[in-house]
Amino acid sequence: MSKAKIVNPNLGHANDKAEGVTVEKKSYYSNITKGYRKLNVVLPPNYSTEKKYPVLYLLHGIYGDEDSMLNNGMGTLNVPANLAKENKAKEMIIVLPNEVALLPGTDPSITKNFSLEHLKVYDNFINELLNNIMPFIEYEYSVATGRDNTAIAGFSMGGRTALYIGYTRPDLFGYVAGFSPAWGLTPGGMDILPGVFPRDEDFKIQNPSEYTPYVTLISTGTADGVVEDYPASYHEILEKNQQNHIWIEIEGADHDESAVIVGLYNFVATLFGILN
Repeated sequence: MSKAKIVNPNLGHANDKAEGVTVEKKSYYSNITKGYRKLNVVLPPNYSTEKKYPVLYLLHGIYGDEDSMLNNGMGTLNVPANLAKENKAKEMIIVLPNEVALLPGTDPSITKNFSLEHLKVYDNFINELLNNIMPFIEYEYSVATGRDNTAIAGFSMGGRTALYIGYTRPDLFGYVAGFSPAWGLTPGGMDILPGVFPRDEDFKIQNPSEYTPYVTLISTGTADGVVEDYPASYHEILEKNQQNHIWIEIEGADHDESAVIVGLYNFVATLFGILN
């Protein structure tokens, strides 16, 4: 992590169109929702079953879906491929799931409201990811498995969910990032959403001698009017808990694509042993 060279905010031509990147829309069966669900898989140029590729699971924000992170300004389709072309990143498969996996019988209208019932759906995504999505991806694609080859990141509520999953299951994810991560990772600040970590001191790796993320990154815009100071509070908690991590503030960026792309660029440039 100490070898990371942070680029902020001038990314040059990193988001220029990357030729050869393909997106596949897939359906998989969920034993949680008891039905078929969709996700997107972004494949690098010249994807081949003769190779094994590491995987980045990239999560959307609240009110989003599996298509949200495909917006051009996010950089998902171009930044990783362009960095790999310049030998600044490893080639990788990027999986864009839909985090809203409702249990059978749940009224879907809860996802239209900013309520505890809605937000708790994101807490439960860890089960959908581990039990359904990851096995599906490992079956369908030529994937290198294990925490050395598996990363998770997300924007806003997806960033908060990625940090929760990464720090809950560091045995599965070696790389973790939250881009402008939202409320509710730790207690305090919002009555509607208690922390998924019951105390600030719980936001840490419980068995650091066995599983510490190779890279943890948190980024945010200095003009973020949505999640405001929550990303900074997570950074401060990690510092207090003596958890090594990268902290990036993007000057003038709001809760938008300009903040996401800087976080994504810097995170991808640290993944899967590229700094070794």
